Amino acid sequence: MTIARRALLGTALAGTALAQPALAQRAWPNRPIRLVLGFAPGGVGDLTARMIAPKISEGLGQPIIIDNRPGAAGIVAAEPVARATPDGYTMLLLTTTNSTADATYRSLPYDTKRDFAPVARVATFDHVLLTAANSPYRTLKDVIEAARAKPGSINLGSIAVGNAQHLGAELLRSMAGVEMTVVPYRSTPDLINATTTGDVHVASEILAPVLGQIQGGRLRALAMASAERYPLLPDVPTATERDLPGYVVGSWNGVAGPAGMPRAVVERMNSEIGRVLALPEIREKLLELGVTPAFTSPEDFGAFIRTEGERWSRIVEEANIPKQ
Repeated sequence: MTIARRALLGTALAGTALAQPALAQRAWPNRPIRLVLGFAPGGVGDLTARMIAPKISEGLGQPIIIDNRPGAAGIVAAEPVARATPDGYTMLLLTTTNSTADATYRSLPYDTKRDFAPVARVATFDHVLLTAANSPYRTLKDVIEAARAKPGSINLGSIAVGNAQHLGAELLRSMAGVEMTVVPYRSTPDLINATTTGDVHVASEILAPVLGQIQGGRLRALAMASAERYPLLPDVPTATERDLPGYVVGSWNGVAGPAGMPRAVVERMNSEIGRVLALPEIREKLLELGVTPAFTSPEDFGAFIRTEGERWSRIVEEANIPKQ
């Protein structure tokens, strides 16, 4: 073999070797991706996922199928993902509820910090305390005073035992030092209906899925559970600035897959999520819903998950919330 032919062959082999990683990355995805959600349609996780999924699908060239599996503080959704083949075709919308479940359950069929591969945090969102538009309660202080005057008379609603809304309700009861009956509902629509009919006197919910109901006059916001007032509701005070100092509760969501998912898949999905969240039309729509884009790297999301688990464990302990 001549020197020229050997050089040509070497160049070809080198080109093939360099192309292999690219080909491996292009091989994923070659079929639809299932994104499992631990909530019924209509909640903030569902709204967020359905808003960004079509744009991510465009970038990946494959559909993203939203699979709603509500129940048991996110366990019904998380367990099958933790046990799924880590090939990038089954992922989970990991949320605050997964961190609160770690704090409120004595045992889980998976380890949130060990059995999932963090891909990216997607968004954060504020919580709000609200009542029916025709409710006699105008402020959070009115509710607390009514509960003190007649212990147990106030129904405090939330969704799904063990999630951030539920723990926010329990924390409210604990910090106010009053006896209220905490009533959990299966979904946000169920909670909204119970609040508007007066079955629930005060609801603890994420702002995003109820913002339209507040702006439309069906529900009245008593207080934001955030550190600052929400720009689209400038007249609604925070609980901490007036009626219940120190009461701050917030939520988040992000995407994760089963532990062991290929790094190339994690990076590709992370890149697509970041690209979509940076689109002006997506960012604007999310902000209008009360959702704040909060994109992170896989590493930062993993550190955030660990920190959140520790924070909710402290809240559960301080509020004396019994473990399930």
